[in-house]
Amino acid sequence: MQKQKASSGGSKGSGILLNAVLILFSLLTILPFLWMLSSSLKTNVEISALEQSFLPKAPTLQNYLNAIEKMNFLRYFFNSFAYAVAITVITLYTSSISGFVLCKYRFKGRQLLFSCILATMMVPGVVTIIPRYSMMQLAGWLDSWRALIVPSLFTSFGIFMMRQSCTGIPDEMLEAARIDGANEFYIFHRIILPMLQNALSSIAIFQFLWAWEDYLWPYLMIRSESKQVLSVALNMFSGRYSTDYAGLFAATSIAIIPVVICYLFFQRRFIEGIASSAVKG
Repeated sequence: MQKQKASSGGSKGSGILLNAVLILFSLLTILPFLWMLSSSLKTNVEISALEQSFLPKAPTLQNYLNAIEKMNFLRYFFNSFAYAVAITVITLYTSSISGFVLCKYRFKGRQLLFSCILATMMVPGVVTIIPRYSMMQLAGWLDSWRALIVPSLFTSFGIFMMRQSCTGIPDEMLEAARIDGANEFYIFHRIILPMLQNALSSIAIFQFLWAWEDYLWPYLMIRSESKQVLSVALNMFSGRYSTDYAGLFAATSIAIIPVVICYLFFQRRFIEGIASSAVKG
């Protein structure tokens, strides 16, 4: 009994210590965002002052209005949102159908093809920048949305996750659907996709975040200011109005809103999708 009590007490102490460490790291992660939000309500004089305070002394929303007026913020915001949503929707479909085919269909070279897809995950994206740029230039797609969307039609990470998730779907279910007269497209859209909601949510969050925060590729491809995305525009804003730190904080605060909303809506399915993909296959 004493050993059991000692073991229980040790486990409880370890749990408290672990929670304390997690809380500490959570605070360290959240603090910069809270500081950014607080600074977005300050004036430039207060931000540049030697004596700093976490809360603004005279809160103002004028910084948000200045950011919208000076940099055509709403236009850039819409461009980024449209770009991120388009990439996310296309990637979800291509990843799910590719993962389904690689998991449930038997054909020659299947394992080799999947190995090649996994190998591309080991190649840094920067390495492929120059070849992709040359291809877009030869196709005449510079300064167009096609240059942003076409190279992102397929993602090896999404295909890998969807293939892992499809391993949990019984082959007998698919055979029963085929016996009932269902074709392959019907099976995929009506049976497979509804069963992959958790994995789809996980990929959607990752892909939306990657597209929303993408900077280098849009910077290289897009020349017209009217087509530019928000991540590049924020850097331009910083260069043009280097003294308006308050406006930059305000613009950045608005820019993270879609990311927070996306994660809040899909948080539960995101965790379940990661867990299910990790234990299968």
